[in-house]
Amino acid sequence: MTRTAEIDRKTAETDIQLSINLDGTGTSDIESGVGFLDHMLDLFARHAVVDLKVRANGDLHVDQHHTVEDIGICLGQAVKEALGDKAGIRRYGHYTLPMEETLVSIAIDLSGRYAMVFNAEFPTSRIGEFDSELVEDFWQAFAANALCNFHVNLHYGRNSHHISEGIFKGTARAFRAAIEADPRMQGVVPSTKGTL
Repeated sequence: MTRTAEIDRKTAETDIQLSINLDGTGTSDIESGVGFLDHMLDLFARHAVVDLKVRANGDLHVDQHHTVEDIGICLGQAVKEALGDKAGIRRYGHYTLPMEETLVSIAIDLSGRYAMVFNAEFPTSRIGEFDSELVEDFWQAFAANALCNFHVNLHYGRNSHHISEGIFKGTARAFRAAIEADPRMQGVVPSTKGTL
């Protein structure tokens, strides 16, 4: 059974097409109009070992917020759809990732319930032309639509680019662990409730 999904989302602010293959090879094809986000999503696809394609047209003449947040929404929806009933997956994933002088820990539970804790502050308000606060907005949109518990803890870091990169890479690695097949749970939903 293929674990893939395609999401088309069109609003007055954005027009987004996103597709994902959870059993891919880590390839990405990203054109969002937001260069820094493209870079982060390339990293996410490579380290999660998923195939990800994004095409987005947004109201960048206003700012980057709508485009970034709506791509997060689409990614979360795609992950939720691609996972199906979640039978046979590990469900939980965590990873502590060093990125130069930065250290970030990520924990994910694909529980079917939304909760997010984001303990990471950026020393600068911008990363090039990118508003650093949009990193949190992106992941909040993702977690709320994927319906997962998502925890980010920045232990320390000096460089805003490294902090963002650590969060995206760490999330990818934690996500990769959570969606992996558990050979001891084949066909079984990893919950005593029987559903996630």
